[in-house]
Amino acid sequence: MSPAAYMLSGAIRVYELTLRPVIGANCRFYPSCSAYAREAICTHGAGRGSLLAGRRILRCHPWHPGGFDPVPPLKDS
Repeated sequence: MSPAAYMLSGAIRVYELTLRPVIGANCRFYPSCSAYAREAICTHGAGRGSLLAGRRILRCHPWHPGGFDPVPPLKDS
C-alpha cells in the first residue's frame, strides 16, 4: 500500500473511532461507506479508491435504495 493510501485509510479509521459513534451509523449500503472506502483505497490505490469512495458517498441519500454494493475487483491488464 502506498503512503498516500495508508494515510487515507488511517484517516477513515480515525473517523470510524471518533465521529461515527457521535453521528450514528446510518449508511444505506452494505458494507458501510467507510468500510467501502477503506477497501477501495487498499484495493485500487489512493487515487482510484478515493474516486470510487466519493461516488459511493454521493449515492448515499434518502432517495437511493441502497443495498449490497461491493468494491469492484481490479481489472486484469
